[in-house]
Amino acid sequence: MRVTMTSAAARPGHANEDFTGAVPTAAVLVDGAGIPGTGSICPHGVAWYATRLGGSLLGLLCLSRDRGLPALLAAAIEQVTDDHRDTCDVADPVSPSAAVAVLRVSEGIAEYLVLGDAVLVLDTAEGTPLVVSDPREVVISRSYRSALDATAEGSDAYHRILRDLRANRNRPGGFWVAKDDPRAADEAVTGSCPVSGLSGAALLSNGAGRLVDLFQLSDWPEVMAVLASSGPAEIIHRVRQAEARHAVAPDDATVAHCTDLTPGLCSGLRDA
Repeated sequence: MRVTMTSAAARPGHANEDFTGAVPTAAVLVDGAGIPGTGSICPHGVAWYATRLGGSLLGLLCLSRDRGLPALLAAAIEQVTDDHRDTCDVADPVSPSAAVAVLRVSEGIAEYLVLGDAVLVLDTAEGTPLVVSDPREVVISRSYRSALDATAEGSDAYHRILRDLRANRNRPGGFWVAKDDPRAADEAVTGSCPVSGLSGAALLSNGAGRLVDLFQLSDWPEVMAVLASSGPAEIIHRVRQAEARHAVAPDDATVAHCTDLTPGLCSGLRDA
């Protein structure tokens, strides 16, 4: 499998809270999340959490190829939680969390997992991409949108609303992300399909996916076509242009584009 990846922090000089990486038969994308106050709960920070979770998951994908993706994600969550359980309040609603997308190719089958607001797109031979997403956080967030829009951003009241929103994480009726509870992995959106029916795949953080979801300047077939012709950096370039044009605060943006989905064969790994 060949993986081309690009990741860009929201602004120069700021830590990139996204992570992406690959091993010969799998690709992982982690989109870290936190709000003001997270640093007082976990001094390590969101970028540390995302990187540590992604690294743990990649290692497990190499060492435990016979285990299902939810089980591997649960083990990675447990590993990272144990890494800072004694120094941080891992159960606090504003402690670091992350959305996760995983693609694994084995024995002619492509397996996928999405937890949280990352997106995974499978480019099918028929030409209509299969878009795998987890809409629960978006649905829950809508009920808080009017209150957030009516409150000064950065104010104490604004942060209280965000805390209330975060309290819906990892509970029945709410939404699910990687955080401190390994059981959240069982709530991920998962599936599989034959590799023979795919021409490629892409994993995107929500900052990159906003080209389609927020700005509606493209659709997923066009995104896959741009990735095939120009690579992930072009998608992020278009996102940054849209953010500037619409005066929208930039977000970390990450894309991993997977091609040559031949089981067991590593055609190469490139950063763009």
